[in-house]
Amino acid sequence: MKALIDKLHQYNNLSGGEMLDLLENLDEDIRKYLISKAHETRVKHYGKKVFMRGLIEFTNYCRRNCKYCGLRVSNKKVQRYRLSFEQIIATCEQGYRLGYRTFVIQGGEDEFYNDDNIISIVKKIKTKFPTCAVTLSLGEKSYESYKKYYDAGAERYLLRHETASEELYDSLHPGMSFRERVQCLYNLKEIGYQVGAGFMVGLPNQTNRDYVQDLQFLQELQPHMVGIGPFIPHKDTPLAKETRGTLDKTITLLAIIRMLLPEVLLPATTALGTIDPFGREMGLKAGANVVMPNLSPVEVRDKYALYDDKVCTGEEAAECRECIDNRIMQAGFETDMSRGDSIQWERR
Repeated sequence: MKALIDKLHQYNNLSGGEMLDLLENLDEDIRKYLISKAHETRVKHYGKKVFMRGLIEFTNYCRRNCKYCGLRVSNKKVQRYRLSFEQIIATCEQGYRLGYRTFVIQGGEDEFYNDDNIISIVKKIKTKFPTCAVTLSLGEKSYESYKKYYDAGAERYLLRHETASEELYDSLHPGMSFRERVQCLYNLKEIGYQVGAGFMVGLPNQTNRDYVQDLQFLQELQPHMVGIGPFIPHKDTPLAKETRGTLDKTITLLAIIRMLLPEVLLPATTALGTIDPFGREMGLKAGANVVMPNLSPVEVRDKYALYDDKVCTGEEAAECRECIDNRIMQAGFETDMSRGDSIQWERR
């Protein structure tokens, strides 16, 4: 197994069979070795910098019915909200004062926000904060819509593919299509965005072979960002009684992704911090180099509940920033408040 890890570390590539072999034969010593090599890779390309993104969850309405998500349209227990245009800009202003230079505008697939609304939000942010990056995470849109947002000034788009197993994807996403999801990601790349994909870890019926498919899909797509996190059940969904994903498996996959895509921007997600008090720190030590503190107004944070027991829903933005700064430093890394663009994208 160490020989496979050395090959991955040196050449940033393994065959599907080799990846499966690695995933199925990890013991604690091998996992530690894997993590150490992933850490070496991230230090080589990004040093010890951890890029900070200010997350603004601006709507929890969603037209989709994904079986794992607490915001699914069939969940009538959600207290829905939408931030006004003024609230979104005021939140960006607060984030800018706290030092953030990337704003992640994230929401469910809310049909209230048509293209003109999104374009207005992007243009206002770019006009008011011209040195800042705008990342959108709004789900599936047409090529034409994505192009309009890009032309308005949005530079990045996050769209997790969730699982590269078409059968598993379609079983979890009623009325959706894996092939359409993948086409959206390639459309975003063609337009010129810094593109973020990613998947969940520990979904019901997910196997190591499925993870190999995910890893191979990422190798093919070559995204600039990859977000992965453990599946965490939500009490008001069809998967409420399922077992959640594990920290060990998520950390293992983070480390592999860091070596497969050495220049990728790789978040230590909130979900990691939810399943373990030191989950995000462990993610950083396994190759992650991005965190996304929540800038959303405190009164709406617990309403954006994709899964149960989400952390940091009661902290003010300044508290959240200070807390994460301290955690990053204690883990042996340094906070970077710049835009933190992908090396690939800057080179292009």
